[in-house]
Amino acid sequence: MTANLEIRTATPADTVAVEALYKDTFPEEDLLALVGRLLAAGDEVLSLVAEQEGVITGHIGFTFCTVDGCPGRVALLAPLAVMPALHGRGIGSSLVRDGFRRLEDAGVGTVLVLGDPGYYARFGFAPEQKITPPYTLPPEWSGAWQSVALGEAESGPEGELSVPALWRDEALWC
Repeated sequence: MTANLEIRTATPADTVAVEALYKDTFPEEDLLALVGRLLAAGDEVLSLVAEQEGVITGHIGFTFCTVDGCPGRVALLAPLAVMPALHGRGIGSSLVRDGFRRLEDAGVGTVLVLGDPGYYARFGFAPEQKITPPYTLPPEWSGAWQSVALGEAESGPEGELSVPALWRDEALWC
């Protein structure tokens, strides 16, 4: 399924391919501005690509954040895209798991996501009650705000998620 799959840190040379990936994966959504900001964010974001035989087949971003009043960092998973023709082959799972390993190595104990519970539950994500997003979510999205603890993390932080400027657009949250 994921033979010859390499997960690596995205580079500026990957920008055009990653943008094309999002256009193909989410034709109804305009994610290019956000993806461009994530790719240009430097150390604020862990940006990974999946590559097979020289072709970028997937991308994931993890933005480093904090929780107001709490020490340490948490990460926000978004976005995640896999070439539509390759869905169901483990590329997205490989990106998420590799990202978790790298985040844990960097001392991150909690990862948050605003996404489909049916998909993200496979990675241990569960509804988040202690960390509030920076903007009020629509009521129908209440189960989509989720978190997972990495490694030996005890109880996670409590408070409001503080995000870098690239995530301070309410339209990204509703």
